[in-house]
Amino acid sequence: MEMETELGGSAGPDADPGSRSSGCSLRHFACEQNLLSRPDGSASFLQGVAEKSRERLIRNTCEAVVLGTLHPRTSITIALQIVSDAGSLLACCLNAACLALVDAGVPMRALFCGVTCALDPDGALILDPTAKQEKEARAILTFALDSTEQKLLMSTTKGLYSVAEFQQCLAAAQHASHHIFRFYRDSLQRRYSKS
Repeated sequence: MEMETELGGSAGPDADPGSRSSGCSLRHFACEQNLLSRPDGSASFLQGVAEKSRERLIRNTCEAVVLGTLHPRTSITIALQIVSDAGSLLACCLNAACLALVDAGVPMRALFCGVTCALDPDGALILDPTAKQEKEARAILTFALDSTEQKLLMSTTKGLYSVAEFQQCLAAAQHASHHIFRFYRDSLQRRYSKS
């Protein structure tokens, strides 16, 4: 079983941080599934818009939810192609990987999503930061959460932050995950209502 996934970042007005009402809102989402003819599943995920380390984080997150024991001696390959990087790249990769696994019909104990938070130099929390906001941030925190209990599957951080700020970012990510899982559900309903 082989899966290929293309993902991209946003361009246009949604990429501009000034177009959002506050730093605690998500940029526009878009996705398309079943793009590629050869793989069993494929998805393009658009979210606003250290390779080996990133690959390991994505692989570990996927392995935590995929029910591999149901298909012994089966290899699952997820190929993520970065079309553009408008910020929150790891979160976007996690979301694309999850939708590709769903599109391929891979059994999972839960869906998962990625959410990135940034803390600006003044300590203000920015949810789903753009590339420009990430460059100016004091800290960047990315979380992978499951869909059943918003349980933390993975976190990776860069920069300086306090324990209280970490907890604040995690709570914001858990709240944002509800919107992402609702988007998944709506996207899948559109996809399968066409079939």
